[in-house]
Amino acid sequence: MEKAKYIWMNGEFVNWDDAKVHILTHTLHYGNGVFEGTRAYKTQKGLAIFRLRDHTKRLLNSAKITAIKTPYTLEELEKAQIELLRKNDFDGNVYIRPLIYLGYGVMGLYHINAPVEVAIAAWKWGTYLGEEGLEKGIRVKISSFARNSVKSTMGKAKAVANYLNSQLAKYEAIEAGYEEALLLDEEGFVAEGSGECLFIVRDGVLITPPNDNSLESITQDTVLRIARDKNIPIERRRITRDEVYICDEAFFTGTAAEVTPIREVDARVIGNGARGPITKELQEAYFDVVYGRNEAYEHMLTYI
Repeated sequence: MEKAKYIWMNGEFVNWDDAKVHILTHTLHYGNGVFEGTRAYKTQKGLAIFRLRDHTKRLLNSAKITAIKTPYTLEELEKAQIELLRKNDFDGNVYIRPLIYLGYGVMGLYHINAPVEVAIAAWKWGTYLGEEGLEKGIRVKISSFARNSVKSTMGKAKAVANYLNSQLAKYEAIEAGYEEALLLDEEGFVAEGSGECLFIVRDGVLITPPNDNSLESITQDTVLRIARDKNIPIERRRITRDEVYICDEAFFTGTAAEVTPIREVDARVIGNGARGPITKELQEAYFDVVYGRNEAYEHMLTYI
């Protein structure tokens, strides 16, 4: 990770190396905290945050779901992210990580009396799954871990605790020689990747599961909007693992992953083993959107 100059913490800018918390920070022990992942891209008009309002709303929704009372408004958090990017004077693409967490002051499972802290960090960050992966695709393993059940956790929150599930799935996949994991739900239908949503293509139809067992993905929503504008047929329905094996194309979407093709799942080659034509079309269109090259979507960008 490349350091930046400043991190925003509770309304103040502090030096990167001074952004610290107490060892008895509540979230560190009990896992109740929420975060966001947002990207800003270097466009021809300067650095622009992609879908800032939607990401910040999801952050506050996550806090509401996990019963954390956030001391800042939507507008204040948006302003803080904009000011942080300005103050750090980035010269390339940036990843933004807002975090709402419970700080030092009380211990024990009852969290309501713990102080609520808010921090926002940002740093220069390239392609999450590799530049080569964007072009040639990645190898994916269906995880032995099921996606967190909606009966026991709340998947609509981008909550710190939820990502232990993802972390272990990713670890398993990489240790087995793959680059990413795909998790199924308890009934055996596709849920999502460790941090991405799945799309497949069959006979020219773009298919992605509903968000019953996944985060409500902002990137997934963006890709669906692009596909509708291109008159690509869309189905939102459940997908089984064997349908993934025999699809014509597959790709992951996410703020970090952007649009990453999948060339292989569980040693089954997907399509012709390379980025498919619909994947390529959507990927190129997505980058046109985030880099401000499509005026119809420019309202999704907040220029710094």
